[in-house]
Amino acid sequence: MTAGLSREEAARRLEECGANVVARERRTPVWRRVLQQLRDPLIVVLLVAAVLTLTTGDLPDAAVILLVIVVNTVAGVVQEVRAERAVAALTALSAPTARVMRDGEERSVPAAHVVPGDLVLLGEGDIVPADGEVTGAALLLIDESALTGESVPVEKAADADRPLSTVSAGTVVVRGRGRVRITGTGPDSALGRIAALMGTAPGLTPLQRRLARFGRVLAAVTVALCAVVLALGLVRGQPVELMVVAAISLAVAAVPESLPAVVTLALALGARRMAERHAIVRRLPAVETLGSVTVLATDKTGTLTEGRMAAERLWTPQGEATVSGIGYGPEGRVARDGHPVAVSDAPDLAALLRASMLCNDAALEPPSDGDGRWRAMGDPTEAALLAAGARLGLDRAALERELPRVDEIPFDSARKRMTTVHRAPGGELRVVCKGAPEVMLRPPVLTDPPDTRTRAADQAETLARDGYRVLAVASADHDETRLRNPDTWESGLSLLGLVGILDPPRDTSRTTITECQQAGITPVLITGDHPLTARAVAARAGIVAREDEVTTGDRIRKGTAGPLTALRVYARTTPDQKLDIVQAWRASGQVVAMTGDGVNDGPALRRADIGVAMGQRGTEVARQAADLVLADDNLATVVSAVEEGRRVYANVRRFLLYALAGGTAEILVMLLGPFFGMPLPLLPAQILWINLLTHGLPGVAMGAEPVEPGVMRHSPRPPEESVLGAGLWPRLLAMGVFVAAVTLVAGVWARETGRPWQSMMFLILGATQLGVALGSRARPGSLANPFLLLAVGTALVLQAAGVYLPPLRALLGTEPLPPADLVIAGVLSGLGHVVMHVQRRLFPARPPPTRTAPGPAHG
Repeated sequence: MTAGLSREEAARRLEECGANVVARERRTPVWRRVLQQLRDPLIVVLLVAAVLTLTTGDLPDAAVILLVIVVNTVAGVVQEVRAERAVAALTALSAPTARVMRDGEERSVPAAHVVPGDLVLLGEGDIVPADGEVTGAALLLIDESALTGESVPVEKAADADRPLSTVSAGTVVVRGRGRVRITGTGPDSALGRIAALMGTAPGLTPLQRRLARFGRVLAAVTVALCAVVLALGLVRGQPVELMVVAAISLAVAAVPESLPAVVTLALALGARRMAERHAIVRRLPAVETLGSVTVLATDKTGTLTEGRMAAERLWTPQGEATVSGIGYGPEGRVARDGHPVAVSDAPDLAALLRASMLCNDAALEPPSDGDGRWRAMGDPTEAALLAAGARLGLDRAALERELPRVDEIPFDSARKRMTTVHRAPGGELRVVCKGAPEVMLRPPVLTDPPDTRTRAADQAETLARDGYRVLAVASADHDETRLRNPDTWESGLSLLGLVGILDPPRDTSRTTITECQQAGITPVLITGDHPLTARAVAARAGIVAREDEVTTGDRIRKGTAGPLTALRVYARTTPDQKLDIVQAWRASGQVVAMTGDGVNDGPALRRADIGVAMGQRGTEVARQAADLVLADDNLATVVSAVEEGRRVYANVRRFLLYALAGGTAEILVMLLGPFFGMPLPLLPAQILWINLLTHGLPGVAMGAEPVEPGVMRHSPRPPEESVLGAGLWPRLLAMGVFVAAVTLVAGVWARETGRPWQSMMFLILGATQLGVALGSRARPGSLANPFLLLAVGTALVLQAAGVYLPPLRALLGTEPLPPADLVIAGVLSGLGHVVMHVQRRLFPARPPPTRTAPGPAHG
């Protein structure tokens, strides 16, 4: 008999069918993508500033601003092109050809040519080309996990209940053969309906929304303040041309034009660090979005669980035992009362597992490609029984030689059991039967006493409540005369025991969920699997503790589930219901990350604030719909990625504090200087030079600052919070006032003592801002970001060169300072670093408020 097709082989064939489909995607014109990038409010401000600087003849500063715009736009377009491939990837799950019966003949036609009414022939390894109804089947087993999330392949049969008599496009035949009458193709198929759900493009990330609001406010404030400076200058009788240039220069100084470069660098570095941790970023803004996540909606199979079946619990009338081990290999053990046992130690367990290995059509394939993994061929549930027997020390090949199979009654969904007949060494025949407890634990199948059957039924119910799929196994030895009539095979048997099988949670699942909860992230489970199984896995992982936190897709459809955000486990869900769940959380103000690997996860991955796909076992649809792909399929990698996201956001806020404090100081100096007898405190060229040095390399270098200690012990920032919220506004205003005060005091003193006051103010204003940059470091006193130290040092040298280098003196209108004045300027500038460092100690950034997601309502 055939052992069937492994799920890994099925997945590989799926990928081969559509490897080049993404290249056929309809693409948005490049010019339209560029235009969308240039519509960002902050970029608009920079464009206006570039035009103004060009009109004043300030070509160097205009070139810097335009370079920032070009780099930011190119980076955005490149990432966007790589992201919009989700719908096209659905074609990758279509079979390239199909075998159909037309005019009484079997023909091979392209899958795209299959039409409703066609009769399609399916065999082991085939990909179902379209939706249809089964008209004939022989041991037909379909892997529907990519569409439904169900971890166990489904037996299909003609004339059965509808779910068992229909097949869907994109599913894989792992065993047997069948004939299917096609009922739905294209948009009328399961894949077509999922494609329709994936039509909505992802919206702005939390950081993009915050920066857009910030850009609009900044533009309005900048224009207003520059108008005030222009008006004051004209009132004092300053030349119109000079004041226009000064106002434009101040506008450029007030706008942190390095912000897009800082954000891009921080995101790019974050993406690189994530790649080192096995998280591949497909859309750069997703890096920061991870840091804002408040809800983690995770899939079950292959994400919280190992993505395989394992026989974990054994029960016989003589006692219980547990089976441990990883994968389908023989490494592991069977333990009773905490002590390992072998065949000779536990004859009851040996009899149970021996029968389970005989009444079995699966096979285990040893490692062949160097990865050390055993692979299941055929039904994963039966493969789990083989692995359990091997861990007790049983040899299947020896069993089959000792008790060769001579006949069988295959499993079918109506009988819910499978029976095999084996010839024993003494000439008698051994009947072995395994199946669902509800059809096995009753007369005339069993001849055991009623109390034994009752105990077994109670144990089966307990295992089922714990999320196990339970199989009952029985056998009997008879003479050949007794077994001439197959109708008598499944009667008069003795119960050997029960086996509890499930897809075991990963070892890291509970730790990962705990880390999420400590970071203020609410984990929820969304799966297409059975509610008991889903709840058991969720309870093991620490997601739920109560029954009222679990619901099903059927209740959601009927409207009896209650508020979706009051739940933590959603079982038996369809793709559109997954979409509704994600949207409900987002509508309640949460930032949602969704993990998944199947086609049915595609729409929810695309609609979530950030979609996370499994890279190894995930379908191409899931990977293309996602913003982040986990190369190791490990949910713990998401926690590392969240840390990187929070690092990016912290660095953006760090730069804004530094840059806006400097801009505030420059505006205050220009506004207040005239009241201290300085008609024009700084020349336009001097303002632009300071801005170029402070917002250039030092500002960009801030994007590489390391993560601050304890960042994962706080809740994420509320999505509605401003990028300058949590106490940043008062801090930047305080620093701006301090820098302006130091500059004005030095200027007044220099003017009163006959020194070159304007050059003194120019030097101190720029150098003090650079001191603030050093005081803003995430880890002061370390070499965690040497680029920032180098950038500040270079900027200080250039700032001094603006006072002492003759060509720059002529360009900037400065005068050289005597050595004593240079020392005074240096001391005053150092106050910027000291005060910033003290301010961080006395007034640290407020941690985000603890975000408690809505809990279940209790009446």
